[in-house]
Amino acid sequence: MGDQNTSAVSFTQTVPPQTLPPPPPTDSRPVRSMTGYARHRCQTSLGELTVSLRGVNHRGLDLHFHHGQEFAPFENQIRALLKQHIARGHVEVRTQLTRDGAASSAGFNRDFVARYIAAFRQAAQEFGLSGEPDLNTALRLPGVLEEAAGPDALDDSFASEVIAAFSDCAAEFNGTREREGALLRDQAVREAATIGIAAEKMEAIRQSATALFRQRLDERLRELLDGAGIDPRRLAEEAALLADRSDIEEELTRLKIHTSELLRILVAGGEVGKRLDFLLQELNRETNTVLSKTSGVGDIGLTLTGLALAAKASIEKIREQSLNLE
Repeated sequence: MGDQNTSAVSFTQTVPPQTLPPPPPTDSRPVRSMTGYARHRCQTSLGELTVSLRGVNHRGLDLHFHHGQEFAPFENQIRALLKQHIARGHVEVRTQLTRDGAASSAGFNRDFVARYIAAFRQAAQEFGLSGEPDLNTALRLPGVLEEAAGPDALDDSFASEVIAAFSDCAAEFNGTREREGALLRDQAVREAATIGIAAEKMEAIRQSATALFRQRLDERLRELLDGAGIDPRRLAEEAALLADRSDIEEELTRLKIHTSELLRILVAGGEVGKRLDFLLQELNRETNTVLSKTSGVGDIGLTLTGLALAAKASIEKIREQSLNLE
């Protein structure tokens, strides 16, 4: 088959029927990575406006603004707009305006630079350090290079142009995040399929493993209690009870249910990161329990251990990917 509908094809080809997700809903939404970058330039009534957004992972939405004081009045409006487009991530928000004919009116904030130099020399004197202030560093500080205040100072009438620029930039930003998110979702789907296959294989050999464990437990108890005069029927009952407690049927059932829900979340799309994080913890817990119960059951136990470890590896791979998802 071609590359179209890759996720649906991979479900059909690799996942046993018990772990197939429901058909994708008609309102399936894209999955977005929290990592992305976009820059938008446009001509405005005052000159060329450049805005950019750069995002990385974060537990919530953390917007950091980098611009001169002239854009401070628009910050709340920009923040409100971005919250409509971005749910999670640490996002750097940068704004720059190159005014028409700005060469003659450009300047620097003399008081700001003077305070920087004074603070630098005072700190050097107090701590007994040598060195001189770096002008290059000072001129890169926010608010140092500025346009001369005057009739062209930004006012509320310019807000609509700033918001329009950020609206276009946010659309480009989400486009890059959705492309990366689609790749991450495809990888997660493949790993989820691996977990489902491992659970089905473990279920297929569970009965023989349980019978073998019960037999070995019975033999071990008889060796330890040889000559103790315990009723053989009581001994057999205790061995059966301990074997039942070591059965992995419930863990495998929950493992398959969680895997099916994992696939459903990925297919539905949207803001999946936090939901995946919780579900992956549950999957990891069930897999750890399977590992603890299948030790000491001979070759069958080794087979179950190998399958459980493969499932854990896939769970960890999905977890690493989910940390990048909004």
